[in-house]
Amino acid sequence: MKCRKCGEQASIELRRHNAAFCAPDFLEFFRNQVREAIRKHRMFTRDERVLVAVSGGKDSLALWDVLIDEGYETSGLHLDLGIFDYSVESRATCERFASARGVPLIVSSVAEAVGAPVPVIKRVTRRPPCSGCGLSKRYLMNRAALEHGFPVVATGHNLDDEAATLFGSVMHWQTDALPRQSPALPSTHAKLVRRVKPLYRLSERETAAFAFLRRIDYIVDECPFAEGATSIAHKEILNRLEEASPGAKHNFLFGFLERARPVFAGAPAPPLRECARCGQVTTGTVCAFCKLADQVKRAT
Repeated sequence: MKCRKCGEQASIELRRHNAAFCAPDFLEFFRNQVREAIRKHRMFTRDERVLVAVSGGKDSLALWDVLIDEGYETSGLHLDLGIFDYSVESRATCERFASARGVPLIVSSVAEAVGAPVPVIKRVTRRPPCSGCGLSKRYLMNRAALEHGFPVVATGHNLDDEAATLFGSVMHWQTDALPRQSPALPSTHAKLVRRVKPLYRLSERETAAFAFLRRIDYIVDECPFAEGATSIAHKEILNRLEEASPGAKHNFLFGFLERARPVFAGAPAPPLRECARCGQVTTGTVCAFCKLADQVKRAT
């Protein structure tokens, strides 16, 4: 295989693009995809500080790596979930990355905020661990951004993540979730920061290749609670489809964003108010995070 750009020996083939690249040109291709995502959706400007949510995995650290090299003023935010050795290693990986590049890292503990780590939340609520974990992460990301003066939070969700989320929402016709399926969610309240996903144009395999070529040290293992998650099953289904028809994930996601999402986005959104307990944004009197904290407190 020859590199599409320079004609030299290629090191990675991208079937969905019907192209192959040498290592340097692939890295530039990757960065260009991030640049295009930021430009197309006006995710943030050069003058804005960006809070990058980092888990220690390849996607979030690859994103942070690109934004640092592009000259954006960034800080990392790591949420310590308290999931045994997995969280210990994840935090240490993020700390090493931040230290090596001389950039700030903010660490927030779920246990301190909710009253218990994710394993205890799972036991107390008797719900899938991703439920309480996801709720806590969304809340704490927004709160940290507000407290530290960041107008936008960037996450490492890639094409595979977004296609799997869309697949699940369509499978169950979760029409309340479909309007929020977007690479860039605007602020709809003074206490809600913007949320963006600059990697949505790039697949998980492409992000892994970028992290390898950039020699980024990242957590390889999945979260121990991820086994059996419906999102994993949805990814496996889409992977089989992608193998048979390269570009299927891209066509599914981008077709929705361009043709279907505008229809669902026109639906009226519920009115937002400030939680009577913590002051964060909610649709009710007390937000779901405070209710979760109350449930944990009663059971522990």
